[in-house]
Parts: sequence; C-alpha cells; structure tokens
Amino acid sequence: MATNVGHGEGDLAVQSCKDQLYALTPEENIHCQHGLYFQDGQRRVDYVLTYPVKKPGGGRSSRQSTHLLTENAVARSLRRGVHSRGIHSRGEHPRHHQAQRPKDSSSLPSSPVADEDHKAFRREEFEGKLRDTGLELEKDEDTKIPGVGFVKIHAPWTILCREAEFMKLKMPTKRVRPTFSSLSLYLYKISSLVIMQPDTVDCLLQLLYEEWANYSVFYKYQPIGLVRKYFGEKIGLYFAWLGLYTQMLIPASLVGVIVFLYGCATVDDNIPSMEICHPRNNITMCPLCDRVCSYWKLSTACGTARASHLFDNPATVFFSIFMALWAAMFMEHWKRRQMRLNYEWDLTGFEDEEDHPRAEYEFRVMQKSLSKDQKSQHKVEKLNYQDRLPAYMTNIVMMLLMIGVTFAIVFGVILYRISTKAALHMSSNPTTRNHVQLTVKTTAAIINLVVILILDEVYGAVARWLTVLEVPKTDKSFEERLIFKTFILKFFNAFTPIIYIAFFRGRLVGRPGSYLYVFESYRMEECAHGGCLMELCIQLSITMLGKQLIQNNLFEIGIPKLKKLIRYIRSKQGAFQEEERQKKLQRYEADHFLEPFAGLTPEYMEMIIQFGFVTLFVASFPLAPLFALLNNIIEIRLDAKKFVTELRRPVAARAKDIGIWYNILRGVAKVAVIINAFVISFTSDFIPRMVYQYMYSPDGSMHGFVNHTLSYFNVSHFQEGKETMDPLQLGYPVEICRYKDYREPPWSTTPYEISKEFWAVLAVRLAFVIVFQNVVMLMSDVVDWLIPDIPKDISLQIHKEKILLVDLFMKEEQGKVHILESRTSAVGKENCSSGNNNNSTMAHQRSGLHTNSTNSF
Repeated sequence: MATNVGHGEGDLAVQSCKDQLYALTPEENIHCQHGLYFQDGQRRVDYVLTYPVKKPGGGRSSRQSTHLLTENAVARSLRRGVHSRGIHSRGEHPRHHQAQRPKDSSSLPSSPVADEDHKAFRREEFEGKLRDTGLELEKDEDTKIPGVGFVKIHAPWTILCREAEFMKLKMPTKRVRPTFSSLSLYLYKISSLVIMQPDTVDCLLQLLYEEWANYSVFYKYQPIGLVRKYFGEKIGLYFAWLGLYTQMLIPASLVGVIVFLYGCATVDDNIPSMEICHPRNNITMCPLCDRVCSYWKLSTACGTARASHLFDNPATVFFSIFMALWAAMFMEHWKRRQMRLNYEWDLTGFEDEEDHPRAEYEFRVMQKSLSKDQKSQHKVEKLNYQDRLPAYMTNIVMMLLMIGVTFAIVFGVILYRISTKAALHMSSNPTTRNHVQLTVKTTAAIINLVVILILDEVYGAVARWLTVLEVPKTDKSFEERLIFKTFILKFFNAFTPIIYIAFFRGRLVGRPGSYLYVFESYRMEECAHGGCLMELCIQLSITMLGKQLIQNNLFEIGIPKLKKLIRYIRSKQGAFQEEERQKKLQRYEADHFLEPFAGLTPEYMEMIIQFGFVTLFVASFPLAPLFALLNNIIEIRLDAKKFVTELRRPVAARAKDIGIWYNILRGVAKVAVIINAFVISFTSDFIPRMVYQYMYSPDGSMHGFVNHTLSYFNVSHFQEGKETMDPLQLGYPVEICRYKDYREPPWSTTPYEISKEFWAVLAVRLAFVIVFQNVVMLMSDVVDWLIPDIPKDISLQIHKEKILLVDLFMKEEQGKVHILESRTSAVGKENCSSGNNNNSTMAHQRSGLHTNSTNSF
C-alpha cells in the first residue's frame, strides 16, 4: 500500500506553517511554498511518488524502493487515502504522502538501457492511469537527491466529492448555529481573542508535537480527536485503545502493590518461614547435585523462603481473581469506548469497503488459467484447496519446526543451568558456592531474554514468508493470517521458558537414590525449598522488563534513527551542512529520509505480549501491572514522537474497531484464568498449606508444616558413584537426609513409595483448578452481561438520530407527493382548458363548413 511521508528532521517537524511560509526571505518563501504546492503556487501537494532513476554515470542508484507496489494496489490506496488527506488536512500544513512506484514483476530486459526504458514506459503508463482517475500530476525537475525522482500529486475537490459519494460519507442533516452574545466578553473579562493573535498555532502537526508527542505532558489525556484528524481513524483507535489500557492499569497496579506490601508486612509472621530460619530446626538436607555437592542445612535457605513469601501468600489468590475480573472489565470498557468513538467519528454505519484481490493472487490465478488446456473454455476465477495445499503443509511444518526450535533452546538453557551449577559448586571460592542459585537463575534468565529478542525478529520474518506462500486473496486476509502466525510464534517464544519453570521444573527430578538424568550424566534440576515460584518471578521480571526497555523502547528509538542516518549517507547528501540542507531540500525531499510506516502490527503485538505478562502469571508476580503502567506512560509519548517526527505519514484508513486484536485479547484473558489456576494450585504452596492446616495439623495451625513436607532418605541407598565426595562437610557423619516430597520413609514396608498425603494434596489441587476456573469465568461472564456494550447516552442519541432521519425522510416524501399532486392538478387544468378550446375550435370549423357548403349551392 502507499506510504506517506511526514515532517522530519526533528526541529523542522515542530515549526509552524506560518513560520515556514512567512518568516523567510522572498526567495526562500517561494522555494518553501513550492515544496508544499505545485509550481503555480495554488494546488497543494497531497501525495509524492518516488522512484529510482539511473545515475548520470551509467550506474544504478543505490537507493532502492522500500515497498514494491502494483498498479492496482497503489491506485486503490491513493483513491482511498486521497479523500482523508484532502478533507482532514485541507487548510493544514501537510506531511506529504510518498509512495513507491510499482515495479514490474515480469521478466525485465537484460540491457541496462532497455531496462531503464522499460521502467520509464511502465511509469508513464501508471501515471496515465492516475490521470484517468482525475488526479493532477507534476514532475519535480529540480530534485536535490541523486538517483531519486519525485512526482507530485494533487487531488481536486471534485474528485474528493466523487470519492465521498462512492464511500457513502454522511453529510450533516442540520446545521447547528451557536448563539453569540457580547455580554460574555464583559462577564468573563475577555479582553482579546486568541484566534486573532498572529502567533496562533495554525499547524496541526505542531499542535500534536506540543500537546501529544512531548514527554512533559505525560500526565495529560491524549488528544485523540486531533490524532484521528491527522492520521486517520485506524491509528486513532490504536492510541485510544492504548490510552484506555494504560488507564485501566492504574487500579490493577494499586492492588498489586497492596498485595506485595501485604507479603512484606506478614513475612515475619509466616510460620513456615520462621521454622526454616529457626536455628533449632537442625534439618540436614540431601545434596542438590551428584558428587560435588554435599549435605546442607535447611536454615541456609532462610532468605529464599522469606523472599518467596512476598509473592506466595494468600493475597495472591485474591489478586488472581481480581485480575481475571479486571480483564473482563477492560474488555467491556473498551467496547463502550469504541462505540462512543464510532459515534463521535461518524462510523456507526460504516461498512468496510469491498477488498479487491491482491496482485499476487491475481497473478497466481492467471498462471493457473494459462496452464489449463487451451481447448478448455472453463474460466478459473479462484484458487481452490488443492492449489493451496502445498502452502498449507509448508506452513504447518514450519510452524511446528519453529516451535520445536523454541523448545530446543529452552532445553539448552536447562543444560546450561545444570552444568553451570555443578561447575560453581566445585569452585574453591566460598562466596561463589554460597550464591550458586542466584547466579545460575539470573544468568539463565538473561540468556533467555537475549534469545527471545533474537528469535522475535526471526519469527516475524518467517511468519511473513509463510503468509506470502499462502497467497491470500485480499489484503485483510493477508494481514489477519500474518498477525495470527506472528502471535503464535512470539507467544511461544516469550512464554515457553516461563511455562517450563512454572509447571515442569522440579517435577521430573525423581528422588535420592533414583534421580532422572539427561544423557545419563546431567541430573534434572530441582526447585529451591521455597518452591519454583521465586525463580518464576525472577524470570518474569527480567523478561518483561528486558523486552520493554530493550526491544520496545530502545529499538523503537535507535533503529529508526540509524536507518535514517544510513539513508542520508547513501543519498550522498553528507557534503551539505545541516543549515544548507534544510534550505536546499524541499519538504518532500527531506521527508524522503524518514522511516517508512510498517503498519500497526508491531505496536499491537508488543502490547498484547505485555498484556499476557500482566494477566497470565500474575499470581507469581503481582508487580507486573505496575511495571506495565510505567512502561506504557513512556510508550504512549514514545510512539507519538515516532509517528510525528520519525515516520512517514501513514495512509489514513477508516476502521470501526481494532479487528482481530480484540479476539486475541479475549483469548489471552480466558487462558489467563486457566494458567493462574494451575500456578496457584501446582506451583505455589497454597494448596499444601491448606491441606495440612485443615487435615493434618494437630492444632489447626501451620506449626510443623515444613517437617510434614519433607521425606526421609537413608544415605546408604545412594547409587554407586553418585554419593557426595565430602560427606563430613557439616562436621559429622550423616545417616539420614531429608528432601522435599511426599514419600514413605526408608523404614516403611514400602520405602520411598508415594504416600497418601501426596494423593490427598493432588486431589485438592485438581479440585481447586476446576472450581477456580469455573467460578472466575462465571464471574467474568456476569461482568460481561451486567455492563452494556453501548453507553446509554450514545444509544439514546442514535435512536434520536434515527427518528430525525425518518421524520426528514417522511417530510421529503410528503413534499414530493405535494409537488406531484400540484403538477397533476396543473396538468389536469391545462388538459381541461385545452379540451374546451379544442371543442370550440371544432364547433367553429363545423359551422364554417356548413356555411361554405350553403354558399356553393
């Protein structure tokens, strides 16, 4: 589709139109005006087409087209976008729209001269078709950028009106004229009108830069109306959704902070943590690894146990339920907000235009038609399932392969943790040995983050390639399939390491004397005594913060500036000084160095993944909404600044909703309920604590819970070659060590078999998952049912408008009936008068004939 070029060069982006046109010398004024208008100085430039041209020395230009478009796609986008540009930006300082020229997909001549002639012929043909639609074109014969040609396009008002009729844009049925009284001037002491001041801001882009794309106004609401007016409804809906999402994060953040503070306040009263930290509980634990690890005291895990209580306490259960209801309320609130915007932006009766087939699809259909037998007269109009079957099979295989790559990388990180832990335990430095767990957890989380960032870029390219193979029929179908594939791959990429830690780590370990091994040498890693919830929290925080700070913010700032610098260097304009360059380059030539608009998919994708971090594992990380809120406050202004100063102005597109993204949000919210139920039930110690307190505790308290969760092991039952090399590290020989599991003791008739307590806890865990999931989903459905999708005042306004339209229609019909009746009566009178005249004439004729006949006798 056609892309638009906006203001660039930072400082120029915020200069007012009046300053640009009237604060210059006469020669510069004319030059600046010609950058915004045709040579006649009257017709405003709405679009600018660029194309690579041959260098004078015979070489080819290094500046290639960013987007290769076909004639139909560019013509359709121009016809759709010109209307919005003409109406929204008429009277404003435009950020010119720049589209790349179509490139012929057929075989090109081998000779460079013939190649240039062929492209020139195709350009002339394309420009002729644009003129046939009524657009006015003018070539820039004095371009300052070597190897790039520019064609300016102006859309006349008559063409805009014609397209408005095709788009069925509504006109106002009643003109509201506000009353004016000079009494207000004296009542409110209005001494002057701002609109009459000469320094009034009359450039919409400058206003957006000052009131929207500025970090100093982070506390203000976004000017969504101005965003919609300048960028179109589709981008306006994105920023409206982002603003509402950020606003809804405020109560979630407050509740999350309260839950975290509750954990901090009750950590000293937590009986299991007190039992672990108490020096009298001289519990000897089994080694955490083979050979190099030795026996250790449970009291050394005091810090981990206390830290785990900050996130593993009864308040997290309440917070999980709250976040599920919060997600439902967010969905309902957005539907109401979206309906209000549809009414304010006149989109209530908007229907998507008929999406024309993509050029690639038509080319495939043409190829299929030509491949048929020449004698067959059957016309092939579409690609059937058999034609798409190879592409579908390739998609399935590649998607499974990419997901397998993600699992393989997670497995590689597991091996890294196992080997690194064993190596650090062999260190001679006691400080290193004491911080093995923290070192391994942190470094593994950072490795996971780096891999996630790299694979995100790879998966985005793979998803686009797979979508191109499918040859979707329309642009909308192409975008939806691309979004779905990209989301699936990036979702697995971001959450697979977290899912492993939450649900698999520590459950595939085995027991002392019968551990499970990978490749017969690497023992599967265990969770700390406080459970895997603390490590899950570390992984979540590093991944979430890393993606937001590095990928979402740093990349969004650095990459566009780097690409802009590369384009500037390749254009060989570096010899000019900055002041000379601003004077010499026209507006659209300066905008040529800006980054092309790549669509809203990356913006939505990063927010959807963040929404997953906020909702999916919120039971283990209550501070996730707070970090998301702080990031989004910066993200809104960062995106605004990027759209205003770093990107070419996008083609304005009308849309009444956010499309497939809403369905993805609902799906993530539903999955979040299930995942949080399993996190509370299987990852945290909430269920084992409740089972012990109400089934096994002698006094109904948590005293003795730690001892209840530890099983006994006779050290003489270690496998040969797996026992510790330093059995006397504690200063005395160890005969019995403890490990966390529900198993029978070695002196039982069934030693080391799973005990009855294990099955009791497992039954309660499964029951909790079922009850939690159904109750929370039922409450979400109740919230969905109680909150109407359409605000009451908007519903009343729509109803009133329908009544007014019906009344207006009836009045027009009655007027037509009166006109027809008056015309009918007038015609009847004329017929009667003409009939009387005819009768009298015939009577005179008869009398004249009689007289003549009498005289003849």
